[in-house]
Amino acid sequence: MHVVILAEFASPSGGAEKVAVESARGLAELGLRVTYVQGVAGPVDPLLDHRNVTRIGLDLPDVWARNPVAAAAAGIWHARSARALQDALRRLPVAPDVVHVHQWTRSLSPAIFPVLLAAGAPVVLTLHDYFLACPNGVHYRFDAGEPCSLAPMSAACILAPCDAKSRLHKLVRVARTAAARRAVSGRGLHVVHVCDASRARMGTMLGGYGLTHHRVDNPVRVAPGAPAAPEAGDAVAYVGRLTREKGADLVAAAAHQAGLTALFVGTGPLEAELRAMPGVELLGWRSPEAVQAELRHRARALAAPSRWYETGPLTVYEALAAGIPVVASDRSGAAEKVLDGTSGFVVPPEPAALTAAFAKLADDARVAAMGRAAHARYWAAPMTIARHAEASAALYAGLRRTPRDAMQQEPAGIAAERPTLHPL
Repeated sequence: MHVVILAEFASPSGGAEKVAVESARGLAELGLRVTYVQGVAGPVDPLLDHRNVTRIGLDLPDVWARNPVAAAAAGIWHARSARALQDALRRLPVAPDVVHVHQWTRSLSPAIFPVLLAAGAPVVLTLHDYFLACPNGVHYRFDAGEPCSLAPMSAACILAPCDAKSRLHKLVRVARTAAARRAVSGRGLHVVHVCDASRARMGTMLGGYGLTHHRVDNPVRVAPGAPAAPEAGDAVAYVGRLTREKGADLVAAAAHQAGLTALFVGTGPLEAELRAMPGVELLGWRSPEAVQAELRHRARALAAPSRWYETGPLTVYEALAAGIPVVASDRSGAAEKVLDGTSGFVVPPEPAALTAAFAKLADDARVAAMGRAAHARYWAAPMTIARHAEASAALYAGLRRTPRDAMQQEPAGIAAERPTLHPL
């Protein structure tokens, strides 16, 4: 089987590209032929150095790093990306049996979907976020600091000042979402969800677009080993970007109230605010290996109190695999892997609830038992790269082109054209 994986980056600076790279490696080790198509020029992860992996760079710009007018036009419909991708697919020595997309919003745009859907192979898109349905991608009101309750792309949604940057940026994203929906509607696109909550939520948001929904866990790159000793730790750890929607400020306040140190690994816009709070330690970014070492040495628990409907933060799974309890937001998809009261706590992202959960971490015996339970439960059904590759390969093998798909294929050159966008 020949699988084309399409992502905008080939180095894991974030969760989506990390999954794309690790998935490519897992499939290659399973014996599949993998072509990794990288949109933006940049570093390449050593995991892609495998005899079964061929890498193609489209050398596209990150459109959002350009001037605002050019960024807006390319972000809505980047014809150059469509032509580059079409040319790359035509040059493949062996036609793909399936194309799997992991990212498309920074260099590729909705212009790639007509090219892919006309290429003759099933197209799969992993929904690491909500961009296919929601203009700002996270179904969250940055103006109100709470999850969005509006129907995506409704009149109320379009008028809402919810974007993290500006109203103008929101309007560009609205146009991009409209273009994406028109590009995939009724065309036989397969979408993969990384948690059950995302599948339920996105199934409702995208109910009328003729998508086929699947569920596959993200891969987690953690080697088996003895469980940590979280009862010896002194801190509640937070790993990731320091933002309000991810609840970094909640961790600092609740940990202080509970008498624990708040240990932050990462950087972000809240860095100065957190640094000024009592009982906070900021370590900045660390390599994955250094993060694991720090967690094993310092963490009584990992906190992931997202205010938004986060799909599947990898740090939660990595902590559980190490035998470290997790205090997870009940809005996070990763909470489905935490057994409340046994391997951690699942709580609403609110100060009182987090403080109460953190206070329970003062009991060494309880923390030790939770750590052992987290380790045992994770390794009873580990989310390894190999298991992810097996599940993905099984999905690919089950996909079949139908007469309906074939009838709806568009001419090969259609991707270079800008679609006509009609009011919704």
